[in-house]
Order: sequence, then structure tokens, then C-alpha cells
Amino acid sequence: MLKHLFAPTIEVSAHCDLPCGVYDPAQARIEAESIKAIVAKVADNDDPDFRVRAIIIKEQRAELVKHHLWVLWTDYFKPPHFEKYPQLHQLVNEATKLAGGTENKGTFDAAKADELLAKIDEIAEIFWETKKA
Repeated sequence: MLKHLFAPTIEVSAHCDLPCGVYDPAQARIEAESIKAIVAKVADNDDPDFRVRAIIIKEQRAELVKHHLWVLWTDYFKPPHFEKYPQLHQLVNEATKLAGGTENKGTFDAAKADELLAKIDEIAEIFWETKKA
């Protein structure tokens, strides 16, 4: 019985930790879109309670953006990707700072929301190129 449990197993390899359908930059983009929507709603509302609630929700969404980008960065992208796309480290760094960096905490800057979406789109373009390979 024990001999069977410790028998050699078949070795397999994959370029990511889980089947590829698990990874998708669209998850980060959806959360970034919600940040942009919150920014737009706050612009039309001076109610301080609404604004505080909006800041809380915006920061929660920013954490989700960072989470989804970090999962791509640490679990999906591998050394060959970073070799082929040397700007990838910088893109992820800039996007996560836009999502939740101190300069954006508690602010409602539509330009920063658009900048975040643009960075995510750049990451997504690289992601989809790697999927073709």
C-alpha cells in the first residue's frame, strides 16, 4: 500500500500554475472600469457621506486591480515573457501604483483612471500575444 503511494509520478510542465483559462487581464480592467465610474459619479455629488463611501469602494476596487495584476505578474508571466517584453515589469509597477499609490488615495482624478486603464490595456496586449505563442 505505502509502496504504491510513493511510486514515481509522471512529470508534467506548463507555462503557468493553473490551466490558462484562469488568467485574464479583463479581471483587472473590470475593477479599473468601476474606479472610473466611481470617479464620474463623485464629480456630480457633493454629499460628504456619499463621497466617503465612494472613497472606500474605490479603494477596495483598487486593491482588486492590484491583486489581479499581481496574479498575472507572479503566476502567469514567466522569465521568457519578461525577456521578450522587458517593459512588462515597469508596466505592472506603474499600473499598480496608479491603482493604489499614495498619490491616488482618496482622490477622484478621471485622468488617473484613464491612465490606469491604458496601462492595463498595454499589459493585456502583451498577455494575449503570449497566449498566441
